[in-house]
Amino acid sequence: MTSYSDIVQARKRIASMIHQTPIIESSLLNEWLGSRILFKAECLQRTGAFKVRGAINTLAKLAEQNALPERVVANSSGNHAQAVAYAASLYGIPAKIFSTENVSVVKAQATRYYGAELALYPTRLEADDAVKQASIEPGTLWIPPFNHPDIIAGQGTLVVDALEQTGDVDAIFAPCGGGGLLSGTLIAARALCPSAKILGAEPLVANDAAESLRQNKIITLNKPPQTMADGAATPSIGEHTFAVLKMLDGIVEVSEPDIAYWTQWLQHLLKLLMEPTSAMSMQAVIEWLKHQPKGQTILVLLSGGNIDHKKMQQIWSVDYLGHLPSL
Repeated sequence: MTSYSDIVQARKRIASMIHQTPIIESSLLNEWLGSRILFKAECLQRTGAFKVRGAINTLAKLAEQNALPERVVANSSGNHAQAVAYAASLYGIPAKIFSTENVSVVKAQATRYYGAELALYPTRLEADDAVKQASIEPGTLWIPPFNHPDIIAGQGTLVVDALEQTGDVDAIFAPCGGGGLLSGTLIAARALCPSAKILGAEPLVANDAAESLRQNKIITLNKPPQTMADGAATPSIGEHTFAVLKMLDGIVEVSEPDIAYWTQWLQHLLKLLMEPTSAMSMQAVIEWLKHQPKGQTILVLLSGGNIDHKKMQQIWSVDYLGHLPSL
């Protein structure tokens, strides 16, 4: 299992290659909810998402060992694709990304801009099978989106940076797709702020992580989920992330209307462009706060901000701003 020491080493390794993203808050939201909500704006990170932390850490660690591959491949719905493409470009390594035909146009264009080849398939399972075959070629490194200790360590640097900025908090919330960010968050937070509760948010229609925790075994979705939170539409978590996620204090399954609601409200209140996957964590915050006294200090990890016009139209097809946030 990834250790806190691994995360510390990863943070040193990648520090010069990433941004220190800010902590922001909304006085209105704090007033409405009776607690202080601190947002780590990782949507302002290089490539627009936290994923670059894990991708850079993976290659930087190999560079330290003089063991860089001839080429890299990856499977991704978008943010990991950009992250691997960018990380590979830093080391002058060719990259090929395997994704689905419905990948966000913005994410696809950015992946190509960073120099990677993009191969598109009808379904996520087909893309995953294709990357497995490509990884067999000698000299090729497969950088998975979440299920690897070096990826988890890199993603864990996000909450280390955040807690250095905020100090101790009562609870930390992050989205869950494959569980890389949430796993890294839990490992780091248990070392730095052991009293804090760690909770995840997952789309109700893509709730493989919640089902896996309920059944104590990894559950795979039986069909591609139709969710606005495309960053959390992974078919299943992995054995590395599952081992860590078992220690969570909770995971909240979020409906599509609630995902749209919080995407609208956070864009409005924080004046930031963010993905639905980031915003859905706020519904988990609401569910948790209903059972807590007022005056909590909460850290929310805004994981990414890569969103195209089609997704934006979908999010704003119903106007939710007439209903104020409340418990």
